[in-house]
Amino acid sequence: MVQGIERLGVVQNMGPEGTIGKLEIYAKVKILKGENFVTIEETKALSAEEMIAFITNFIDDLELGEIPNVNIMVNSKFTEEIYELLQDNNFQFHDEMVTVYKELNEVVELESNFTFKSLHSISQHEFKEIWAESMTDSLNAPSSLTLDEQMKSLEIELGPDYKDSCLVAYEEERPVGVAIPHIEPGTLDEGRLFYFGLIPSERGKGKSMPLHKLALQLLKDEFNATCYIGGTSESNQPMLKTFMANGCHVIERNKVYKMIS
Repeated sequence: MVQGIERLGVVQNMGPEGTIGKLEIYAKVKILKGENFVTIEETKALSAEEMIAFITNFIDDLELGEIPNVNIMVNSKFTEEIYELLQDNNFQFHDEMVTVYKELNEVVELESNFTFKSLHSISQHEFKEIWAESMTDSLNAPSSLTLDEQMKSLEIELGPDYKDSCLVAYEEERPVGVAIPHIEPGTLDEGRLFYFGLIPSERGKGKSMPLHKLALQLLKDEFNATCYIGGTSESNQPMLKTFMANGCHVIERNKVYKMIS
């Protein structure tokens, strides 16, 4: 994860309202960079004027030409003008994401029939097989990255301890899904789930809520997280119901725009 980018830039004159510096804008957004993807988040920190400047003047600085997967998370506060500007600049709508929040001091230990195994006790091949199965027929928009690319992104973002986070959930030794809890890089105690999902045969059986709650407990007890930030597609109503059942509340919505190659 990169907060802003380290790049010198000239100040652009934006008219009588004053000037907006490139570095000032870059510092306000979060730019996640991998080997073959860039995702720009937290655009809610930009004003409409800054967002227009970012799209029309500054995005070329990010050297995106050779990167196959470029996404911008556009906060719901922006008007249709911003969406039209993105389309004019070679971006197309991909999905709408809902972000939720929960304080983890409310999470209490619970008895569960589920157990977790990490990459310390199962092979990466087995983990990837179950992860791939859990993404089958997902209600979220499909990722532009292959499974191997997502695995590589996970290793880069979480660093050498990534094996602690790669968990398969089992019920009576039968795999039922995957959870990838971690502390958001650059923070001390912000808990996230890089991925959470059940395999198709285990869906619709009332397992999502207790398994997600167990993952939150892991974030609190094993990763020392004090809060949880999660997200899913607006189309994924079962996951949104799981969030609500486990005491999460919506904090923002973003439209995801992808650069057309």
